[in-house]
Amino acid sequence: MAAPRSDSEKRKQISVRGIAGLGDVAEVRKSFNRHLHFTLVKDRNVATPRDYFFALAHAVRDQLVGRWIRTQQRYYERDPKRIYYLSLEFYMGRTLQNTMVNLGMQNVCDEAIYQLGLDLEELEEIEEDAGLGNGGLGRLAACFLDSMATLGLAAYGYGIRYEFGIFNQKIVDGWQVEEADDWLRYGNPWEKARPEYMLPVHFYGRVEHTAEGVKWIDTQVVLAMPYDTPVPGYKNNTVNTMRLWSAKAPNDFNLQEFNVGDYIEAVLDRNLAENISRVLYPNDNFFEGKELRLKQEYFVVAATLQDIIRRFKSSNFGSRDPVRTCFETFPDKVAIQLNDTHPALSIPELMRILVDVEKMEWEKAWEVTKRTCAYTNHTVLPEALERWPVTMFEKLLPRHLEIIYTINQRHLDRVAALYPGDLDRLRRMSVIEEGDCKRINMAHLCVIGSHAVNGVARIHSEIVKNSVFKDFYEMEPEKFQNKTNGITPRRWLLLCNPGLAGVIAEKIGEDFVTDLSQLKKLLDFVDDEVFIRDVAKVKQENKLKFSAYLEEKYKVKINPSSMFDVHVKRIHEYKRQLLNCLHVITLYNRMRKDPSKSFVPRTVMIGGKAAPGYHMAKMIIKLITSIGDVVNNDPYIGDRLRVIFLENYRVSFAEKVIPAADLSQQISTAGTEASGTGNMKFMLNGALTIGTMDGANVEMAEEAGEENLFIFGMRVEDVEALDKRGYNAREYYERIPELRQAIDQLSSGFFSPKDPGCFRDVVNMLMNHDRFKVFADYQAYMECQGRVDQLYRKPREWTKKVIKNIASSGKFSSDRTITEYAREIWGVEPSAVKIPPPNIPRE
Repeated sequence: MAAPRSDSEKRKQISVRGIAGLGDVAEVRKSFNRHLHFTLVKDRNVATPRDYFFALAHAVRDQLVGRWIRTQQRYYERDPKRIYYLSLEFYMGRTLQNTMVNLGMQNVCDEAIYQLGLDLEELEEIEEDAGLGNGGLGRLAACFLDSMATLGLAAYGYGIRYEFGIFNQKIVDGWQVEEADDWLRYGNPWEKARPEYMLPVHFYGRVEHTAEGVKWIDTQVVLAMPYDTPVPGYKNNTVNTMRLWSAKAPNDFNLQEFNVGDYIEAVLDRNLAENISRVLYPNDNFFEGKELRLKQEYFVVAATLQDIIRRFKSSNFGSRDPVRTCFETFPDKVAIQLNDTHPALSIPELMRILVDVEKMEWEKAWEVTKRTCAYTNHTVLPEALERWPVTMFEKLLPRHLEIIYTINQRHLDRVAALYPGDLDRLRRMSVIEEGDCKRINMAHLCVIGSHAVNGVARIHSEIVKNSVFKDFYEMEPEKFQNKTNGITPRRWLLLCNPGLAGVIAEKIGEDFVTDLSQLKKLLDFVDDEVFIRDVAKVKQENKLKFSAYLEEKYKVKINPSSMFDVHVKRIHEYKRQLLNCLHVITLYNRMRKDPSKSFVPRTVMIGGKAAPGYHMAKMIIKLITSIGDVVNNDPYIGDRLRVIFLENYRVSFAEKVIPAADLSQQISTAGTEASGTGNMKFMLNGALTIGTMDGANVEMAEEAGEENLFIFGMRVEDVEALDKRGYNAREYYERIPELRQAIDQLSSGFFSPKDPGCFRDVVNMLMNHDRFKVFADYQAYMECQGRVDQLYRKPREWTKKVIKNIASSGKFSSDRTITEYAREIWGVEPSAVKIPPPNIPRE
């Protein structure tokens, strides 16, 4: 088989990347050399590969800066309504290649670096991922920033500049071990510190009610230092800003008390304040009520709202003098989107500023707050909902607790007036949950304090209305909306799969990059033999390339002509990696039982991180690796079945594995996955989906036709019916011989001979308290996998389904999602206007 062409060879053939002009190439070379000699290497005689990466990053950043300044000037001149996307996570991944793609200079850089005797792909691999997120929620925020810039919206992402992002995962003896992600160790070429915009954030203290109004006094102050990262739109010269806050202790921090005491101790104590932005909490879909986390949530909100109000008041470029003092027009100029409940404190904080500082009367302030804020709900799992103890609030944010009590009282008065005598409804709808430990329900606060509440896929938005916030929906149905998630086609097609992007561009032109619905035109080519062959060839090249990567990085050899069956996402019981494990065990048992039978060769790849404190998720990783140890070393099996755990799955790894996948596993219990966005990436990159009718899978099946996905298992109503009847795992265990055999093997230590009791917790959970009903879908899943095998034996038919999926994936662009947010929640209109580049004089 011919060696796959490198991505740079493919890029040379794709006009989507822009043609490299000689002048541009010389300019990049000159800029690269200048940075290498004057910025980086100065006192050393020899440059390292990392120096080369930084030189290139700075050369590319030079192209951003003029556009960035011009964009921001334009916003100050035109004074549009500004969108503020508040998120505690921004899972950005790497920036170099994305910037080159969006500026249309990838070919130029490729050629310049080649002329310098270097390799662009090798330099790209040196960059650290900015892993400031756990999974879907943080990656969605990153895709949204890309789309908001591409759609010309005056938008800002606000979050925390964690010193340590999501941990690096090592697998040691089959177990997950966490290592700190010191991503800033070598510096970050993309960020710009802005100390001139540093702001104070207050904690603790007490509240005084005086004749002049309410005062929050005797607080402890932490400073928020902003770091700005440019966010370029695709070829429109718009560059927006992501501003991340880092915590700094003020110079007098703790020193007042130490005038006579231990100065050294006092200076060391500065760490207490600075710990706020030290590390990302590594929980996905799980709430852990730690005080440091609440501090992080208030820290980002308090700093951001001061920044928003400063910008609202002085809307002239470079001017610090207030030009606006009246807040009536605030919602006409400011939209705040809360990415889940983590920034929920925006609601009481904005009220505090308007009422205590700006002296607005409560009703007006509440009206302004509600019209400004909107809330996106990301999960229906009860363990994920934030419910903070009142005692913690009382200590940390005493004024905010008072404000929340007032908000709740007025809200309950309204409920009582609408539903007289319905005390149970009052209890259900309160922001304050009574009990042993009084708690604040942050989701209720968000719903009450926002003018729009949205779920992230149609089925999820229905569940939000019909169960999670049913009472609120009955009271204010007009608030509730759906905004099905999307992904950016720049990173998730152009950047990660240039071969496929090129084949598509040859057929339908290049406009699909900013209008993904144009992929529908590919339906005209479903029977085009040349196109079928080209699509299949790109997939095979991606598989060869990924096989080579695995062999080089992980010393794992796989069969590139096997089916690549991929299941990558956070490890969680509801995502049902265990169902996948049971399929693998059953497949293995069938091969052992009948070695001469013909089986479709499969390489099953499962990857993802487990939250460090989540025992069952860590057991699932151990199980996957243990199954791999047995299956991969069985001479009867050969390379017909391989099980690989993909260590340290992250954005830059996703960019490699997704284009190579044949089968995408999206098998959560119906009604548990809010949307999923990995499912969309696989669809766009030519993998077929095996999945339940859950999250966005439902809409994917609707767009492509259910017959073009492998849909199996219970629907939401079946799960509800089973809950009513009572789910009894044992009855499936006793009825289905293959399932029983697999579970017995886990119990007996077949997959853990050195520690036969290793998986007793997993078996006990599956048999006695499995909330996600793995056994109930086992039979349907096995049969569906049989259909997958049958189709894979017919490569032409398989590829035709692949083409239908790619052609139907247009809906799942984050450009479409953001256009809907803009029009239906924020009240702004996307713009296709290209800002003139910096070398052209402004009009």
